[in-house]
Amino acid sequence: MNDLGEKAQFRLSDSRVNLVRIDSEDAGQRIDNFVLRLAKGVPKSHVYRVIRDGEVRVNRKRVEVTYRLAAGDEVRVPPMRLAEAPPRVAPGAEFAVLFEDEHLLIIDKPPGVAVHGGSGVAFGVIEQLRAARPQARLLELVHRLDRDTSGVLMVAKRRAALTALHEQMRTGAVDKRYLALVLGSWPNQRQHVKAPLQRYLLPDGERRVRVDPEGMAAHSVITLRERFADYTLLEVQLKTGRTHQIRVHLAHLGYPILGDVKYGDYSANRASARASAGQIGFKRMFLHAWKLGLTHPVTGVALSVEAGLPDDCQQFIHGLAHA
Repeated sequence: MNDLGEKAQFRLSDSRVNLVRIDSEDAGQRIDNFVLRLAKGVPKSHVYRVIRDGEVRVNRKRVEVTYRLAAGDEVRVPPMRLAEAPPRVAPGAEFAVLFEDEHLLIIDKPPGVAVHGGSGVAFGVIEQLRAARPQARLLELVHRLDRDTSGVLMVAKRRAALTALHEQMRTGAVDKRYLALVLGSWPNQRQHVKAPLQRYLLPDGERRVRVDPEGMAAHSVITLRERFADYTLLEVQLKTGRTHQIRVHLAHLGYPILGDVKYGDYSANRASARASAGQIGFKRMFLHAWKLGLTHPVTGVALSVEAGLPDDCQQFIHGLAHA
């Protein structure tokens, strides 16, 4: 057997059983997520099979895939086969840093970059960060942003920080604010939107979200920032964090976000993508996570982090203001 110790990194070429001792940094993880992280390149289906078949054991006992590891646990990891087609290796990349210490990294995510790989995306922000920082023991997304949404994104560097921030988000203690440019003239200075949201599938299998009385409670607070001839710039504060919440709430009220290909206005999006005299073409969704307020997960200090609007958003707004 191969005892990998506290700095465990599973080597796919090994033909031996590996024993991994769990320390405080890895405590609290589900066993499936822990093994998936160690066994990079192994199909997920295979990882889940060996756990369910009892080939992965904790303290010499079978466990369910939902088992959460505790400090001091000894995990038995069997030899595993590589996927037939190894996944594409993510190129290392750094992003504009808004805040960083030994516990937490907050970056300004550019538009057009997924936060993680999957669903046809080979890799995203988190894979690129891990590749750029191979010495980092842990880098995990605290929350997610849609691929076309730019702005503030939190990444935990310690397990305790991740757990604490998830709890803050669960209880609504994180103040998340976005800027969105919508079609039409928004009527109110400030408006609370409480419309439950339900996920569903299109006939082709694509996932969507709609307002549905049987859905999950969703609460957005919308504040008017600036009106233009055909658009309105809004600030949206999320009281809940449902999938596509801002996009669906605004579209439901008749004010879709400019450039939203799922819930927006196709003809308006196409028209805005064309450049005209004094105005650049805008070819993506105008949604930006501009401000995040939270309590530092370890020090308890209040943090407020802002990311300015990307250049293309600023230029489009400038064109509207001077039309």
